[in-house]
Amino acid sequence: MQDDQEYLQRAVELARQNVAAGGRPFGAVLVHDGQVLAETVNQIHLTQDPTAHAELLAIRVASQHLGPRLDGSVIYASGQPCPMCLAAMYLCGVERAVFAADNASAEPFGLSTAAIYAQLAQPEAARRLPVQHLPQAAMTRIYHDWQARHAAG
Repeated sequence: MQDDQEYLQRAVELARQNVAAGGRPFGAVLVHDGQVLAETVNQIHLTQDPTAHAELLAIRVASQHLGPRLDGSVIYASGQPCPMCLAAMYLCGVERAVFAADNASAEPFGLSTAAIYAQLAQPEAARRLPVQHLPQAAMTRIYHDWQARHAAG
């Protein structure tokens, strides 16, 4: 747990530095087998990319070293990971996430993602963002083609 504190304090320091540089208060450190693979900050203010969250950027950097699977990795984040970042962690196999400030702490500053979590907990028909499924037969052929190419490699 001492390592957790050290890595988490580093993520908090990255967030502090990002605020001082004009950015949002989010930093992340991605660790694999005791080695720091990425230290990143939220870059929305620089890129205008709404997906440029510290955790996603850390995953991108670490994937350059380990490939798309980050099994056994831990992400330390200054704030509670949003649903997008959390989903990315699941998709790439991050083993654990540790964060400093939760959504309740972030709410008074307009930095909470609790409303998005609440939307995702709703049945699809009740969500404010309509998502429509229009099946396309060609996709089955494309999936088969991918599977054949993937199995051959």
